[in-house]
Order: sequence, then structure tokens, then C-alpha cells
Amino acid sequence: MSETNTLERLAALVKSRRSDSAQKSYTAQLLTAGTERCAKKFGEEAVETVIAALGQDTAALKSEAADTLYHLLVLLESRQVAFADVLKVLEGRMGTSGLTEKASRSEGTS
Repeated sequence: MSETNTLERLAALVKSRRSDSAQKSYTAQLLTAGTERCAKKFGEEAVETVIAALGQDTAALKSEAADTLYHLLVLLESRQVAFADVLKVLEGRMGTSGLTEKASRSEGTS
């Protein structure tokens, strides 16, 4: 099973949790709390991933990276941004040098 398939399945699961009871689903709790809460939680997980990356524990980095990916998908769902649309942006960048792609963006964005 491909990693992309796993992320696509997780994105679909996150989306399906929107209609679940917040008492039974952590994902539903986050989505009910709104985008600000989802963004803050994503930020916390991203920082924890950075800290784990600076350490020596590879297992911790893997775990924090997984948490970060999950919370990114929740954040996207909170804004009703389809994961497939993010993949399309990435696909459009394939085959282009990262330096060239970054230089082609408007000043002030990254």
C-alpha cells in the first residue's frame, strides 16, 4: 500500500468524522472547535516534530511526524480544503526545480 493511499484514506476518515459526535471522536472535537483550534494544534505538533528532529530518537520523530500529518489533514478539513487539491498543487510542482518554483511565486509568499 502506498503512503499516498494511506494519507488519502486518512483524509477521507477525517472528513467522515465531521458528522460524528464530539463526545466519541477526537477528530470531531477538533473540527467542532473550529479552524483556530485546529491551526493551533497543528502548530503544536509541528513544533514537537522539529524538536524530535533535533534529537536522536528516530522513533519519536516518526511518531511526531505522524501526529503532524494527521493534524494537517484535520486543519485542511476544518477549512474544507480537499487533500486531493493539495496533492494537485504538489503534482504541478513535480519536475520543477524547487529554487525555480519558489522564485516564480509572488514576492511575500513562500
